[in-house]
Amino acid sequence: MSRPRAIPDPAASGGPGARHPKRRDRRGRGIRGQLLPRTVPAWRSRADRFDDLILDAVEHLSRRWDKQLQDVEFAVEDVPPSDPSPWEHGEVPLGRFFPADGDLPPRIVVYRRPVETRAADAHDIGELAQSVVVEQVAHLLNLTPEEVDPRYNRDS
Repeated sequence: MSRPRAIPDPAASGGPGARHPKRRDRRGRGIRGQLLPRTVPAWRSRADRFDDLILDAVEHLSRRWDKQLQDVEFAVEDVPPSDPSPWEHGEVPLGRFFPADGDLPPRIVVYRRPVETRAADAHDIGELAQSVVVEQVAHLLNLTPEEVDPRYNRDS
């Protein structure tokens, strides 16, 4: 009676099915675990924190303009498309309002990288993001930004 032969594992032999790390960890000097655990606030990316700023701004405006903003979609993109709209005179837009088109609801898009670049510090990013959302909602409602949000500050 012969013993059953073990089928060789290609990963153990370094064959074609072997998994290789994306980077070599030569001499054990690489990162051994997560740099930051998920429970630490710094674990969140800048994009995640920016999304939260936009959500806070939208929630603030929704308290006052709930009916008008009910069908509006809000989005965050990293950068605006490379083809500017005809009314944009060489400036990089911080946000855009897209009116309803066919089956698509009206949309307001805020561009994260231009807002972060224009802001002086982290506190400025929040104020500038709030201002961009207020300006785009004002454009949607055909009102002035001051009518949409009395806290609006034109200087930011």
